[in-house]
Amino acid sequence: MNAPDPTSHLEQALHAARALVLADLVAGDVAEADVVSLVEDAVTHRRWWVEQWPQGAEFVAGLVAQDVQDRLLEKYGRWPLCPACGSGDPHALDVEPELGADPHWVCGKAGIVVAAVGSLGSVSR
Repeated sequence: MNAPDPTSHLEQALHAARALVLADLVAGDVAEADVVSLVEDAVTHRRWWVEQWPQGAEFVAGLVAQDVQDRLLEKYGRWPLCPACGSGDPHALDVEPELGADPHWVCGKAGIVVAAVGSLGSVSR
């Protein structure tokens, strides 16, 4: 019997991370070609990271989300904006845990979980 190929597990984690972040970008109506390129760059960068630390595969979705969020802030502004706070200055959600499995978008101002990474489309605005 052949041993499982660890590369396929890593690729599955990377593909899942890409899909989750793209789903959130689509939900926010910001999935333009140049933004999708940011996702691809983040996945490429994290591929090297997860190859060095295969046990971190379950953390990749949150890390890719944070990478894209950071790049969008540099180029375009805050993303994703908090849909939970109706008043005050618009502010971005944060990914928690910063390095952990099962990442969620949270509002640091209200102290609430808004949605799992990849599920912003299910949040009513």
